[in-house]
Amino acid sequence: MDTIIAVFPYLVEGLQVTLYIFAIAIILGFVIGLVIALFRLAPLKPLNWIAIVFVDAIRGTPFIVQLFFIYFGLNSFEFIQLDNTTAGIITVAINAGAYFAEIIRAGIQSIDKGQSEAARSLGLTSVQNMRYIVLPQAFRRMLPTITNQSIISLKDTSLLSIIGIADLTQKGEIQASATFEAFNIWLTVGVMYFVIIYLLTLLANFLERRFELR
Repeated sequence: MDTIIAVFPYLVEGLQVTLYIFAIAIILGFVIGLVIALFRLAPLKPLNWIAIVFVDAIRGTPFIVQLFFIYFGLNSFEFIQLDNTTAGIITVAINAGAYFAEIIRAGIQSIDKGQSEAARSLGLTSVQNMRYIVLPQAFRRMLPTITNQSIISLKDTSLLSIIGIADLTQKGEIQASATFEAFNIWLTVGVMYFVIIYLLTLLANFLERRFELR
């Protein structure tokens, strides 16, 4: 118990890094997913192809390979210099974006087309229709799936320790090696991940209830 109390501040530092990377990456990932989803639904074939290739390429390769490609592969070019944190954020964001794209596309397509026709008859442009009519309704339906994918992305951040990011997992590795109390250290790390994921789930449930009341 004394060991856990002693190393806990170091684990909290790692948790802060994990949450920092996760927060930025998940926002960027959602933006990427929204853009790719709109490309997929656009009437222009080239945009459809870009979206399809992007989603299939990301979903068809392991996260660890994507991480190595972005950090080691891209950094092999002299004109590209990515630090490990930036590479980690980009990898998590791109990976999440591919999955968000399919979630958002399915959510948009689930909305009755009659609503879009009604919006056009009221004089709304396509952009206004998407912003005020389609996306708000689609987001309510997408929220549970978005939450699940966000949790998966949070778990994926544990792999970023491989490229030297001092996140919660790497801090746990260091402290487990230094104290020789692997069981207690990794149990604490696991509990910390669980608490964050549980709080994220509670937030999603709260938002779902708020949306249902509207």
